[in-house]
Amino acid sequence: MAHDAALLTLIDIAKRYVSSGGAPTVAVLDGLSFEIRRGESIAIVGPSGSGKSTLLNIIGTLDHPTSGRVTLDGQDLTQLDDIQLAEVRNRQIGFVFQSHHLLPQCTLLENVLVPTLASKDRGHRDGARERAKKLLEKVGLSGRLSHRPGQLSGGERQRVAVVRALINQPKLLLADEPTGALDRASAQGLGDLLVELNRDEGVTLIVVTHALDLAKRMGRVLELKDGRLSLNPQG
Repeated sequence: MAHDAALLTLIDIAKRYVSSGGAPTVAVLDGLSFEIRRGESIAIVGPSGSGKSTLLNIIGTLDHPTSGRVTLDGQDLTQLDDIQLAEVRNRQIGFVFQSHHLLPQCTLLENVLVPTLASKDRGHRDGARERAKKLLEKVGLSGRLSHRPGQLSGGERQRVAVVRALINQPKLLLADEPTGALDRASAQGLGDLLVELNRDEGVTLIVVTHALDLAKRMGRVLELKDGRLSLNPQG
């Protein structure tokens, strides 16, 4: 498959919320369409409340659009049931959030392997352990496999969260304000890591961020405003 082939396509995506008390319906996304190529990196920026996280959740099948279509690698996600969507999330999409959501009682290695537990393929589960060790080595944590999240810095915990998101070799990595809770140095390091993984692992990357330094490191910067996406002239 060509590197520049479309991996993700959104067509006329709308998201509306019905307000209580007879107030008008609130339109967060309004006929939004865009395409991302395989292996590309994109930053989505925009004011608070513009719907950036809502858009990311729709792409990641954590939320449903009011209307429109989302296709991932040619598959129409809006036509799948909840069980099928859960399978897509587990095997084809990786998530990184502002909060790392690591399990405090588990070691780093155990946390990274959590997404593999749902796999029925024993060979995949066995191979994932070695992949986890290699990825943790790549992010500088090979000596901390048996440590628990409470023994790590914020930046280190977020690196573990990125490795966990990649463990099932997803086609698409979605990051929602991944540096929002980090200090400047840790944020810079995580930005370096995301750029490196996009390049070396070939994973397609979409980052929602308020951090313009991080946004400008992506291949394209799109601005979400009034429910629609446009090329950010500062990107």
